[in-house]
Amino acid sequence: MCGFAGFLKISPDSFNKNDVIRSMTDSLSHRGPDDSGVWLDDQSSIALGHRRLSILELSKAGHQPMHSHGSKFVFVFNGEIYNHQAIRRSLESDFGHISWNGSSDTETLLMAIELLGLNKALEISIGMFSFALWDKHRKRLVLGRDRMGEKPLYYGWSKHDFLFGSELKALRKYPNFNNPISQTALLNYIQFSYVPGHQGIYEDIYKVPPGSYVIINQETLHQKKIELKSYWKLEHVIKKSMNNLIRDKQDALFLMESALKESVSIQMLADVPVGAFLSGGVDSSLISSLMQEQSSAPIKTFTVGFEEKEFNEAPYAKKIADYIKSDHKEIYVSNKEARDIIPLLPEIYDEPFADSSQIPTYIISKIAKSNVSVALSGDAGDELFGGYNRYFWGPSIWNKLKYTPSFSRDLFSKLLTLYSPKKIDKLLGQSLILRPGEKFHKLSRAIKNINSIQDLYLNLARDEPAKHLLLTKPFVANDYNKSLLSSDLDAALEATFLSQAQQMMYCDSVSYLPDDILCKVDRASMANSLETRAPFLDHRVIELAWRIPVNFSINGNQGKTLLKEILYKRIPSNLIERPKSGFGIPIGDWLRGPLRGWVEELISKERLAIEGNFCVNRVHKLWSEHLSGDFDWSSRIWNILMFQAWLEKQ
Repeated sequence: MCGFAGFLKISPDSFNKNDVIRSMTDSLSHRGPDDSGVWLDDQSSIALGHRRLSILELSKAGHQPMHSHGSKFVFVFNGEIYNHQAIRRSLESDFGHISWNGSSDTETLLMAIELLGLNKALEISIGMFSFALWDKHRKRLVLGRDRMGEKPLYYGWSKHDFLFGSELKALRKYPNFNNPISQTALLNYIQFSYVPGHQGIYEDIYKVPPGSYVIINQETLHQKKIELKSYWKLEHVIKKSMNNLIRDKQDALFLMESALKESVSIQMLADVPVGAFLSGGVDSSLISSLMQEQSSAPIKTFTVGFEEKEFNEAPYAKKIADYIKSDHKEIYVSNKEARDIIPLLPEIYDEPFADSSQIPTYIISKIAKSNVSVALSGDAGDELFGGYNRYFWGPSIWNKLKYTPSFSRDLFSKLLTLYSPKKIDKLLGQSLILRPGEKFHKLSRAIKNINSIQDLYLNLARDEPAKHLLLTKPFVANDYNKSLLSSDLDAALEATFLSQAQQMMYCDSVSYLPDDILCKVDRASMANSLETRAPFLDHRVIELAWRIPVNFSINGNQGKTLLKEILYKRIPSNLIERPKSGFGIPIGDWLRGPLRGWVEELISKERLAIEGNFCVNRVHKLWSEHLSGDFDWSSRIWNILMFQAWLEKQ
């Protein structure tokens, strides 16, 4: 795992390019503490810089930027190609003896690009990655990203110069970078808790879409033209899979179990110690048990525990670890230790990001790094196998409401919020439903102004009323449901040939998964120089998962039933079955208590008025309601705070 940055310059030189590329590259030292390198071509005004975290091929033979054997290409790469040894054997079989310089997967992929062409090389690669490829003959730059967006890659313009890098902090090191904040991105951020889609938080800065690459030709750089190409799209996978479903459940179980075993096996390959995150849930327990099956020694597993029982999964993870006999590290963190992470978040996440589980994710990454350099996770199990409650509750709610007049839905929505969450909790108690008041109010927001299951999904995925906190009135007045997110999400929202649950799973796989979950894990782990790998994101597992009928995975109000059958061959069900809990922290109570001074400093009336992003009165009304305890606005307030804290660091 690594980080890289670079620029393609068009304006006259006004600075030392070598100093600039080194500064951009050094800002990513946390992503690659083991080695660094830069390459410049003054004639073409191209500069590439790389920071390396050595996982495969620990010698200097893996140094980057790397030149192809024929000297046509210069390459920087971030990630892993898990099947690179098989690719080497295939290339040698087809092209004869190859004089390899070392054993790195970077050299393998670069050789495949040189011999097979870019598209074919990417199609045969199994892995997670981003890269920059400079073609010295054609004077063009190619920036590419893995199929599901595990590894980040930003690009865009500072005035007329083209910049790119693994994180935005590298772009900000470019001289005189002063791109304004994108009001569109801010509007979407405040609703989703992250900057969704392919746009960055700054104007003229973008993300390479998953499964795609962009081409920038030097001769048309002044026109700010790029060519975007896709080599893999989930949309195509799903449409093809619908015509090739596996109708026999036993066949589906056998094929998925085999695919997961293979994915775990190749992702355990490394020249450094490997472990696993273990929460005690279905996904992480399955990955950990498959790892232990394939290891002759106890694997290392990691769990972080918290003081509040409601947020503490450590006891469940410990039972799983004891059963599979892993070498388990269980670290309990006090609330104060967790809160001490908060000042680091703007630097870690680099653009506004407000999923509060970023805090425990950072902590567990730090714990793991003290023992291993690579950790496998259970990420993407929910999206692929129907794990989120919205996949069965959403369709159930819509199928009950769709035949009722819209005014009846709106009336029902208002009735749900007749009392504050605090009063509802007192009236109903919490014996059957945990925090019923909060859930009633969330349901009210979800069913408001909906005319389709797609509307319901968007209401569940975002906090649409939060946009009214902004001062960007011209933007607020417009409809930003789909067009400002991504073409992939547009396609998912229009995929009416799928069941309602599948459509939600598809939407999450192209939006929430890459933009929230994978972003959260990448930044938290890389801040600790830890590489994380997700076996569920092997594209062969994804393609197989979409060939499995949805009723094999979702049964009534139970999700991931197919995965559970695979897991329960290894771990007793009584160690797993319990209500689903997120990887969370008591952020609402912290805001009212020990963090109150920090909150009120960031949202002071004077500060908000000067900055001009948020409506002062609306923000302070929100804060007052939260302080009273009548409402839990922790998520909405955390969104504001993470933006304010990020803005302070700019």
